[in-house]
Amino acid sequence: MAENVFEIDDSRFEAEVLQERAPVLVDFWAPWCGPCRAIGPVVEELSVKFGDKIKFKKCNVDDNPIIPSKYGIKSIPTLIFFKDGKVFNQVVGVVAKSKLEDMINNVLA
Repeated sequence: MAENVFEIDDSRFEAEVLQERAPVLVDFWAPWCGPCRAIGPVVEELSVKFGDKIKFKKCNVDDNPIIPSKYGIKSIPTLIFFKDGKVFNQVVGVVAKSKLEDMINNVLA
């Protein structure tokens, strides 16, 4: 995992996502999920490019059932962008890096 992508769990979610001043991208994933493993390196690349403007977190849905349930995560990977403690945007499944860059630029605008 890239040094600026951090694992997050149910107990730290509010402090590290909802109360964070900067926008946050949370990657809801599981180790057994092929598409999750495919998009993981893309998220890591983006964290290198945008890590000074947006926080990058990963939440393992198998180990942390509360937060994924609260946000209605039915399929993984699901990437949710939070801004000012609220869901700003989200995408399900593997998407192009350019689409994620557009979504990041949108949340930063």
